[in-house]
Amino acid sequence: MTETVATTDDGRREIDGETYMRDAKGSLVPVEMIKPEDALEDETVRKIMGFARALSDQIARFRGHTFEDLGAFEALLAQEYGVSKGGRKGNKTFMTFDGCMKVQVQVSDFIDFGPQLQIAKELIDECLNEWAADSRPEIRAIVTRAFNTDKAGQINRSEIFMLLRLDIEDERWRRAMDAIRQAMRVVGSKTYIRFYERDTPDGTWQPVTIDLARAS
Repeated sequence: MTETVATTDDGRREIDGETYMRDAKGSLVPVEMIKPEDALEDETVRKIMGFARALSDQIARFRGHTFEDLGAFEALLAQEYGVSKGGRKGNKTFMTFDGCMKVQVQVSDFIDFGPQLQIAKELIDECLNEWAADSRPEIRAIVTRAFNTDKAGQINRSEIFMLLRLDIEDERWRRAMDAIRQAMRVVGSKTYIRFYERDTPDGTWQPVTIDLARAS
């Protein structure tokens, strides 16, 4: 077959005057051989995906413009008044004069753990073995969950942080907690931007949702 190919965004291909669609195995199937329900499903998904791509692009542009606007505002503050917004980690809140709208910029660090964590585990095991029946079962459960790896092979960070909140006087436990703190390493960060509004200055903040799963 001599290919004179014309493609469209509906997934159809014109080859020598015949119309085909490619299936999941990569084979070209004549459209008249495709079940009507499969063709309708294909059309529906392509329509939704068209809107989804456009919305994704719009959100990306909005995010970029938002950071540009906030950056320009901060540059003006620094130039005109010698002041800046935000705390040590870069978290910032921008608010309207009436106190009813705010934009929050939050920086979250990604934490990993170094080899000191193994030292902490050995010290914790010593404590638990010596305490034996006297140790509270919930402490054992937290320790077990903390050092069990998840599906991605990573330790359970939230449970590790739970260990740090336990108030235990044993000197080995304290050394173990110090080892955990020394093991912590910031390996990256991500900046989030969130939007809130309320009807009155003393009202409850309501998020302006951009997350599709949580949108009303």
